Amino acid sequence: MNDATPRTGHTQRESIFRRSARGSRGPAPAHSRDDIVTAAIAIADADGLAAVSMRAVAARLETGAASLYRYLSSRDDLLDLMADRVAAELRPYPEPDGDWLDTLVRMARAQRAVHERHPWLFELSQRASAVGPEALAFFDACLKVMAPVETTSAAKFEAIGMMNGVAILFARKRTAGEALTFAGFDITSYPHLLAALSRPGGAPPATDLFERALRSLLTGLLTP
Repeated sequence: MNDATPRTGHTQRESIFRRSARGSRGPAPAHSRDDIVTAAIAIADADGLAAVSMRAVAARLETGAASLYRYLSSRDDLLDLMADRVAAELRPYPEPDGDWLDTLVRMARAQRAVHERHPWLFELSQRASAVGPEALAFFDACLKVMAPVETTSAAKFEAIGMMNGVAILFARKRTAGEALTFAGFDITSYPHLLAALSRPGGAPPATDLFERALRSLLTGLLTP
């Protein structure tokens, strides 16, 4: 979910998705990797990504921080697992119904909903991360929908990236609170702004801005 082209992993550390769920040494595990990721997501949802540390997760699981290193090598591993776990919330993917654009809009709405539930995902999108199985599955599902579209693979990957970017933008707008207004400002010195605000609004569009923006972007990227 992080950008238009899936990465194959980090150059400085082995991807967590290529490693065993726990080390081969030490006592029998009291928790699973899934338990750790679930606890970390709960912390991030409540207090933000900065609150997620190995110590905080261990405290939530009522265990010692050192014990978590039998499952993970670092906080970076944990962040990669968190991102892939919430990507699973994009399932079930809609089956192509003959209109690829309608289907992609539905998939983008699911992306937006996931980012609204987990606002910290935006921070993860700003870092290099190892691609996981759920992220790969989403890319694959999008490409399946776009199979009838006669364009390049590069254009299709760009379209997926734009879907994600628009979903993030609108999710952040919703979680940011009150929309921008010009209340309290003297706008008489800005004639074009004044004229625009003075015109009647007219009938509302048949679709919301999110859908209109997506349809325009995807059509422009994927059709000649």
